[in-house]
Amino acid sequence: MTLTDEQQAIKDEFVRVRGTWGEPWERMLELDPAFVRAYVDFAAVPWRRSPGALSPKVRELLHIAVDAAATHLYTPGVRQHVAAALDAGATPAEIMEVLELTSTLGIHAANIGVPLLVEVLTEEGLRDGPAPLDERQEQLKAEFTATRGYWHAFWDEILELDPDLFEAYVAFSSVPWHTGTLEPKVKELVYCAFDASATHLYVPGLKLHLRNALGHGATVAEILEMFEIASVVGIHAATTATPILAELAGERS
Repeated sequence: MTLTDEQQAIKDEFVRVRGTWGEPWERMLELDPAFVRAYVDFAAVPWRRSPGALSPKVRELLHIAVDAAATHLYTPGVRQHVAAALDAGATPAEIMEVLELTSTLGIHAANIGVPLLVEVLTEEGLRDGPAPLDERQEQLKAEFTATRGYWHAFWDEILELDPDLFEAYVAFSSVPWHTGTLEPKVKELVYCAFDASATHLYVPGLKLHLRNALGHGATVAEILEMFEIASVVGIHAATTATPILAELAGERS
């Protein structure tokens, strides 16, 4: 399509701020340029600060966490932000570390499910209280606390009822804490980003990791930038569906 002056100005600003362009944005620009302009202003909030609270590299790492999370799996965004993170100076090892951190999201099935199981067992008269931890369980709790720097009550019942799962999860989730190079503050912001995303909204984990991030030195401004980044995930409704709309509408014209 031949762009109007207004559309070209919007496209130029988009590319300047976000460093990318693609067919979904072209179709959106054709159908509703005002929407694209509004999105540029929305997505650009952390990027227009100079300097920002977070470095460009960390911003891109947080975008990767949100897009790659099991609750979202937005492949075009992962590709875009991996490329942008590399351009911003991230190493492949750092990006892999973000993916390792983000891969822990699956344990939330147990974080949510096991306490509900305990609640049902209690209501059905099949449980009258927690059993004391044995020596192995106490050791697992100590290892988790030493590696991750915290303990939370939502691990208690998983450790009590399924120590095999807990032991395997400790080993799995601890890999980036043993071998990674991102500072603990950034690791915690990664957890916050995918917990806060609209496709997950895992409140217990988000509150925990906000507390941990603050404990590792994160500022309120850094945390707010993380929220700003996670808040744009909704645009993927449009980036996914607008090309389909343009295609089908074109067939009928």
